[in-house]
Amino acid sequence: MEAILMKIYEYYTGEDRDMLLRAYDFAENAHKNQKRASGEPYFIHPCAVAEILVELGLDASTIAGALLHDVIEDTPATEEDIRREFGDEVLSLVSGVTNLDRFVFKSHEEEEAENFRKIFLAMAKDIRVIIIKLADRLHNMRSLNFLSEDRRQRMARETLDIYAPIAGRLGISQIKCELEDLCLKYLDPAAFEYLVENIHQKLDERNRFVDFVVSQIKDILTESNISGEVFGRPKHFYSIYKKMKEKGKTLDQIYDLTAVRVIVGTVDECYEVLGKIHKEWKPVPGRIKDYIATPKPNMYQSLHTTVVTNFGQPFEIQIRTEEMHRTAEYGIAAHWKYKENRENETSLDQRISWIREMMELQGGIRDSKEFLDSVKEELYSTELLVFTPHSKVISLPVGATPVDFAYAIHSEVGNKCTGAKVNGKIVPLDSTLELGDVVEIITSPSSKGPSRDWLKFVRSPSARAKIKAFYKKAMKEENIRLGRSLLEEAAKKKGYTLAELLTPESFKKISEKLSFDTQDEMFSAIGYGAISVNQVFFKLVDFFKRESPAVITLQPFKEKNARGAVTVKGMSGLLVSFAGCCSPVPGDDIVGYVTRGRGIVVHRKDCPNLKNAEADRLQPAEWVEGEEAQFRAAIVVTASDQGAALAAISACVSEMKLNLISINGRYEKQGDAVIEVVVSLKGKGQIEGLISKIAARSGILGVHRLSN
Repeated sequence: MEAILMKIYEYYTGEDRDMLLRAYDFAENAHKNQKRASGEPYFIHPCAVAEILVELGLDASTIAGALLHDVIEDTPATEEDIRREFGDEVLSLVSGVTNLDRFVFKSHEEEEAENFRKIFLAMAKDIRVIIIKLADRLHNMRSLNFLSEDRRQRMARETLDIYAPIAGRLGISQIKCELEDLCLKYLDPAAFEYLVENIHQKLDERNRFVDFVVSQIKDILTESNISGEVFGRPKHFYSIYKKMKEKGKTLDQIYDLTAVRVIVGTVDECYEVLGKIHKEWKPVPGRIKDYIATPKPNMYQSLHTTVVTNFGQPFEIQIRTEEMHRTAEYGIAAHWKYKENRENETSLDQRISWIREMMELQGGIRDSKEFLDSVKEELYSTELLVFTPHSKVISLPVGATPVDFAYAIHSEVGNKCTGAKVNGKIVPLDSTLELGDVVEIITSPSSKGPSRDWLKFVRSPSARAKIKAFYKKAMKEENIRLGRSLLEEAAKKKGYTLAELLTPESFKKISEKLSFDTQDEMFSAIGYGAISVNQVFFKLVDFFKRESPAVITLQPFKEKNARGAVTVKGMSGLLVSFAGCCSPVPGDDIVGYVTRGRGIVVHRKDCPNLKNAEADRLQPAEWVEGEEAQFRAAIVVTASDQGAALAAISACVSEMKLNLISINGRYEKQGDAVIEVVVSLKGKGQIEGLISKIAARSGILGVHRLSN
């Protein structure tokens, strides 16, 4: 805790220092008497988070936010207290981190996906929120050994899947590398220990080799009258582990365990040094990468080359300017760290433009799981660099097509795209682009817009979202009609009507999950593909079953003459079927219910599903004497022993010469066996007789007819 005070006095002055000292005192008092899982004072944690951010060079408001980031969540302090003492800017940061903390450690996949969406919303509002969260996660990972094994695994996996890639995308390599190594330590401890032990064993030998390479490069700089710095940097364990896994290599086959960095003054000197090094040592073909001319999406710039020494030992060299080195180490944090060369707001906007693209993307994606998959694709995708005819570099995911390229240029270029040329030749729009391709998009002002088929082959999340956005806006009425039709068809296939399933109450529940304001908005989203039919349909069915407990999945047994077994007064020429919820049989008092799209469904009069039915849709019905149709009926048997109950049921069904359709059993918590039996029979007398016979058997606790 003293360390952060020393850094506050070292790095901050005037009003900034005063605010940070007040924040320190406020947080210390708020967390008084609180302990961490390790037994240490809780206040150690916000101090450690603030210290990480001071080293990254963040501004005073961010450091204050770090010191206070847990006080609203874990102490009696309120938002109004933070606003009064430190102002709206600090409150905004603290509230942003607090809101993120409320969404971690969710077990359900859809909730985890929604958490990811909220992370990006927070990033879009103020990038400093996620930087505080990254530092918070880093310190928690450093002390993960005090948590249970389950929480360690879950937190490490979440960190590797979400937080480390975000740190990498923001260019903060210090945090990214340490997070990945800590994740490896807990997710694959055997591999981590192996790497630590075996890499350390050859450390002296490797250091001597690196010192030789560094000395040789320094001589090259001296001979060329170039001022610069040369040093070796060991690669972090996770990058070595990943290379071994992906390429199937042993540790002995990984030669570039240490990279040599060369820091010079200008871009011209970078290329000059590269040429001199290649003159001294032969480069490995295919291992020269120019990230100066074509920076990575996180603005990383450097020249990479792998060369082979006279001893036959390959190693990697990275050449960059001092400014490029700052960006490589601190990423977006360099905006605050190097105040004397602070970037303007336009440059900062460029750095975080991908976040805004992700938020534009989420506007066309209702489903959080799809949004999660799209963002992960953006974070993890291997880069493919292609060119416009005017030599502008466009970065796309591997496997991208000309359509992806068109939308990367502009939404209107994609919407008006009718063809493409790659390296001067016309190609199909679903062609896969290769590294270095020159792509030209052919457009037509008369184009009616993108084809839905493009969604089958585009690879970039932004292209997919923009295509869906077009259909959402330009074809709203058609989408509503199509979405309604698809949902009605899905309901009909499962024996429902949309009117039965989609009620004001069920829509209210769906809108809470999927954030729709109106039914037409939901239909439209289905129509243009933002959500699938099943996402809505199964939620409607779940609600219907939950709110109408009389509904079961058993379908009525139908034979060719079953329709003629009843008459519905005042109706003719309509399809007649029997309700699966109450399974009426001859002898039951019945009524016909006029459905929308399924004709007339016959229910027992006491069926719970008819309690709220519209009176004008109920029609008198009666059985036709003399019809020899077969019907299904279901009963529930409760017994102390499942085996004895099954024997009793089989004997009674056989004795009455009935057909057994299905039988399913389970045990209740109190130990009783519950068995559901479906039989085929001719009337109410037979089902009542079967119930009486089974009830008379030894060990049977109860028998009743199933009407739900």
